Order: sequence, then structure tokens, then C-alpha cells
Amino acid sequence: MGDSLTPSSETPALAQPPKPRQPHGRAAALAVGSGILLSKLIGLIRERIFAYYFGNSMAADAFKAAFRIPNMLQNLFGEGVLSASFIPVYARLGAEERHEEATRTAAAIFALLVLVASVVVLAGVLLAPLLVYAIAPGFHGEKRLLTIQLVRILFPGAALLVLSAWCLGILNSHRRFFLSYAAPVVWNLAMITTLVWEGQRLFMHGVNGAPWAEPRLAVALAIGSVVGSALQFLIQLPTVLQLLRPLQWKATFRSEHVRIIVRNFFPVFLSRGVVQVSAFVDQILASLLPTGAVAALSYAQTINQLPVSLFGMAVSAAELPAMSAALGTAEEIAAKLRARLAAGLSQIAWFVVPSAVAFVVLGNVVVAAIYRTGHFSSSDVVYVWSALAGSGIGLLAGTSGRLYSSAFYALRDTRTPLNFAVIRVSITLVLGYLFSLPLPRLLGINPRWGLAGLTLSAGLAAWLEYSLLRRAMQGRIGKVAYPTSRVLRLWLAALIAGGLCYLLHRRLPLHSSILNAIAVLVPYGALYIALTVLMKVPIPGSLLRRFKRG
Repeated sequence: MGDSLTPSSETPALAQPPKPRQPHGRAAALAVGSGILLSKLIGLIRERIFAYYFGNSMAADAFKAAFRIPNMLQNLFGEGVLSASFIPVYARLGAEERHEEATRTAAAIFALLVLVASVVVLAGVLLAPLLVYAIAPGFHGEKRLLTIQLVRILFPGAALLVLSAWCLGILNSHRRFFLSYAAPVVWNLAMITTLVWEGQRLFMHGVNGAPWAEPRLAVALAIGSVVGSALQFLIQLPTVLQLLRPLQWKATFRSEHVRIIVRNFFPVFLSRGVVQVSAFVDQILASLLPTGAVAALSYAQTINQLPVSLFGMAVSAAELPAMSAALGTAEEIAAKLRARLAAGLSQIAWFVVPSAVAFVVLGNVVVAAIYRTGHFSSSDVVYVWSALAGSGIGLLAGTSGRLYSSAFYALRDTRTPLNFAVIRVSITLVLGYLFSLPLPRLLGINPRWGLAGLTLSAGLAAWLEYSLLRRAMQGRIGKVAYPTSRVLRLWLAALIAGGLCYLLHRRLPLHSSILNAIAVLVPYGALYIALTVLMKVPIPGSLLRRFKRG
């Protein structure tokens, strides 16, 4: 492995493209975060429109369950796996100015992805009934048949998103972060257009409320999702081809670099697979709860993914190429990793801690602002809030754990995160079952509230995984400067701000959920910032520079 990453004297100088000015550190994280923010905002609009037409109905359960099955393909072969296995090798080749080898490696990986994704899509379409039975055993009759139909439509779109993840790997390695993370905007816009167009058409024909109206809209939305997946891939492709120029599609699969990527791919693939098993078990357990639990779980996860993507993923994605390209002695590389981990963890905590407190204390305000419309009732708001509060418990651990996993991937160690992921999922399975099914019966409460126990179990398991990752990494590179007192002050500031704004929310006479959110969440953010300043907790540099410019 070490010999494969030494500079090549055979690479022609003319093959080296001019090096663009590349963002580093906070600037890179800001580019990732900006792209994700734009994509997530459009995604929230899509979810609000979805909630307007579907609420927590049978069709909503069917679509959310169906969407998770082909989404497995994207998660197993897509962004996270490619980032962990492909970027460290490709970025190192770029750092050593071996452009031709990097280009041939990228072409080979693309060909492999096309082959594997095609086979999996064909199998998924043919085996859709078995897949639905496996992950939603509580679905019967019309709900089951609709889910099978939707799975068959959605699977080809997932393959296109895998190819889009290949584009993301190339763009991130060249530090072109914004395009790769903003590309899902076109996918969301395609789904929004489908919802509005087909939904209004049903309204115009006076069939809204008919038993077949929502299933028909769900089928149209699945088709719109596939179209959006194609657009997401195509919008990135021109820039990717330009970065790989001159591109020769004579992919060689015997390359040592390809073998390294494939060898590293499987532990990450298994790690992702373990996480997917956890997600599917959550859905299986939710399908055994009363109608609406699967949709409510998905609504809560959509909100929960906002800070995960904006802060955890943004920082981790920006740091992975930089950590992978670190050169020098073992001690020099360890020092660079310690510095990047300390800075990244501090930045993540400053943003994620108030997000977690908001989910627990002000979750009803957040949920109502996004979903309270149309068929989504006030009781649905409380139900989704219960699931969101449970997931908020493990939010900081989950986002910080992503950064530690990226550090392991940068060191070409994909097995340690896999081992800890297995432990995390095992704990999640046991606690998830106990908290979601037997516990509500023992407490004598409505079985539907087992959904909150389901998300709480995942949060507790995330803290265990984070502790294991942190301890193992510090055993390899030394102690990371991440003061506990600083994090405790962040929690204190967020809890005080959350408590005051909860009292404000109780006294507000506003009936508009959006106005209510503005009146509560804006003061919450301002109070949090003011309290952190009073407690002498440093504000992240990127945010501080914005204040100074203002």
C-alpha cells in the first residue's frame, strides 16, 4: 500500500492541469454547509407540500416505507461509502500531482459502480414483494400493494443517485464543495413540481379525498423522484468531466489504487449496511405500531437530518480530503489530525447543542412551522415532536462521531468504525424493541407513543459509539484538545435560552405556526449567542467574521 502512493516519475508534466485556488478549513466547511443548507431548505418545502397532501395517511406510510428501500442502494454504494474509500486514495494522488493515475482510477470506479448498481436495481425490482415483506411486515392489503409498486418505480432513481455520489467524490477531492451538495436542489424541485402539478390536477377534477387520489399522487411523486435523480447527476457531470480532462475511458481494474479502494470499500459497505439494518429495524418496528408511525418517523428524521447535514456532514466532508492529503512523518500527520479534530468538534458542538435542545424543548414549534398544513393536524404535530425529541438526545454524539469516523477513513482504517457501528446497532436493536413495544404496554399508555422510545434508543446508542470512536482515535494520535467545560457551558446556555423561549411560546397569542416559529426561534438563537458570549465560549470563526462584516 505504501509503495502505491509514492510519486510517479512516469506521469507527463503536460497531463497536470493548473491547480485552482482551493478552500481549506472553515471556508471548505462553509461551502459544504451552504450547499447543504440550500438543498435542505428546498427539501423542507417539499416535505411541507407532502404533508399538506398526505398527512399521516396510509399513502404517506406506503411512500415513506417504499422510499427507504431503494434509498438503501444509495446509502450502501453512494456518498458515505465512496467518501470513505475513494476520496482518501484519489485526494492523495492529487496531492502528489499524479493526475493521470487519479483520472484512470476515477474511470474504473465509475465503471464498477454502473455495473454493480445495474445488477442491484434489477434484483430490487424483481424482488420488491419480498423486500416490502421484510421491512414492513405490518403492511397489508392496499398499503402493501402500493408500497411494492412504489419500490419498483423508485429503484432506478437510486442507481442514478449512486452515480451522482461518484460526482460528489470527484468534486470534493478538488474542493468544489458547493455544487456537489447543492445538486440535490434539482431533485427536490422535480418532486415539488410533481406534487403541485398532480395535486392541483386532482383538486381541479374534484377527486381530492377520494380513496384512490392519494395513491395516484404517490405514484406520480415516485416518477418525479426518478426524473429528479437524473437531473441531479447530469447537473454535476460537466464540471466533473472538466476536472478529469483529459479523460480516457480505458479503465484498468488491475490498478493498485483501484484494488485499495475496493478493499477499503467493503468494510465501509458493511458499516453502512449495519447502519441500514438499524434503519430498517426502526421501520419494521414502526410498521407494527398504529397507522401513521412510519410517516411520523420519516417526518422527524427529515428535521433531525438538518443539523446532522449542515454541521456534522459539512465539517466531516470538508475535513476528509484535507486529512487524507496530509503528508509528513507519523507524528506530523497525527498533529495535523489532532488540530483538525479539535477545530471541527468545537465547531460542530457550537451549532448542534442548541439544535438538540430545540428539538426536545421547542420541537412542537419546529414541527408545526414545517408541517402544520392541510391534512397535517395539531395531533400529528405532537406525535412527530415526540419522535424528534427522542432523536435529539443523541444528536451531538451522532454528528461528532461522523468526524471521528472521517479521521479513521483518512488513515485508511475502515474496520474500526465498522466494529463500533456493529456495537451501536446491536444496542439500538435491543433497546429499540424494548422501548417501542413492551414499554408502552408496561406503562399503560397508547402504543403509538412507542415511536418516541424507538428514536430515544438510537440516541443512547449513538453516545456509546461516539465514546468508543473517541477513545480509539486518541489511542492512535494522542489526546484531542476538546475541553469538557466548554461543551457544558454550551449546554447550559442552550437550556436557559430554551426554557425562556418555551415560556414565551406558551404566552404567545399567535395562531400562525410560521409566525409563532419566528417569534420563538429567533429570540432563542439570539439568547443562545448572547449567553455563550457571556460565558466566554468562543464563537466559530466563520460566524464571527460574518458579524464583523455586518
